[in-house]
Amino acid sequence: MPKYTIVDQDTCIACGSCGACAPDIFDYDDEGLSYVILDENTGTMQVPEELHDDLEDACDGCPTDSIKVADVPFEGQTEKAG
Repeated sequence: MPKYTIVDQDTCIACGSCGACAPDIFDYDDEGLSYVILDENTGTMQVPEELHDDLEDACDGCPTDSIKVADVPFEGQTEKAG
């Protein structure tokens, strides 16, 4: 099943947990906030299936529930990372 993800940068506290769990999915902007590498945090590119376990681990480890996952793209629902 396809998975799409975004980070709500308004609630992200820059703890680094997601990047530790899923370095192929998440990176950090100049302010230390997480964003999705695959599509510049637009939620429009499918996460490769081989990274789904890492994505789940990152979601489970996010203390603010800032990582959002859906089965369809998030088109028009997020801001681009800085």
